Amino acid sequence: MASSRLFAASRLTYFALIVTGIMSIFPIYWMFVVATRSSDAMGQLPPPVTPGGNFGANVAKLFGNTDAYFLTGLINSAIVAVSVTTSVVFFSTLAGFAFAKLRFRGRNALLVVIVATMMVPTQLGVIPLYMLMTKLNWNDRLPAVIVPALVTGFGVFMMRQYASQAVSNELIEAARMDGCNTARIYWNVVLPALRPAAAVLGLLTFMTTWNDFLWPYAVLNDPENPTVQLSLRALSDGYYTDMSQVFTGTAIATLPLLLVFILFGRQIIGGIMEGAVKA
Repeated sequence: MASSRLFAASRLTYFALIVTGIMSIFPIYWMFVVATRSSDAMGQLPPPVTPGGNFGANVAKLFGNTDAYFLTGLINSAIVAVSVTTSVVFFSTLAGFAFAKLRFRGRNALLVVIVATMMVPTQLGVIPLYMLMTKLNWNDRLPAVIVPALVTGFGVFMMRQYASQAVSNELIEAARMDGCNTARIYWNVVLPALRPAAAVLGLLTFMTTWNDFLWPYAVLNDPENPTVQLSLRALSDGYYTDMSQVFTGTAIATLPLLLVFILFGRQIIGGIMEGAVKA
């Protein structure tokens, strides 16, 4: 009884949670509201809080805008985000397993180097990386956006920390005694154990890659081959900005992130709970 009273939430706690939830959700909701109205909604006082009937017209104008190439931006961002996420999850789980459970010369020194890369600001690498892309003739091409992000130090370190706790040495030794080689141990033993952390890493990587603006802006100079963030920037260029198109484009660009979270959020939580029960 004492423990139940200890963890019981007060009315003030519920009130704070409700206020925080409203403050977090309202900007996203209002973005969708403006996306269904004309640009005049931006200047109305009080601001409208109910959807209008112009969403179809705004979408038609958005995809018909020859300066933004919004559909191309969506396709390019989907290609980049899926490719980078798949690669980061695969190589990070593979390297994390190696650093956590395999013994090889220079393991600790190499891990220190990987962790040190996380301390270098991204902006410091833009100029040398741009020069490398120029030498490879990858400017204005999607490989220039995909290849530099195929592996991240954060992903490797995260998987190493999780693998060291989630995968027992006895389980690996038992798999070796059954005749499994290292590749099969990774695929059949280690990867299922890393699934909760891999799902979290995949979600974070997809969101980061989808929202990335700086590097695509530096390396994709062709206005006809943008990512979705560059398309959104093109909507606000010029002497006049149609805010209904900007908000419509932002709403459509947000939908894939919401969809990914809805589809995989339950798997992430379920995987974490499954790992907690096994532990």
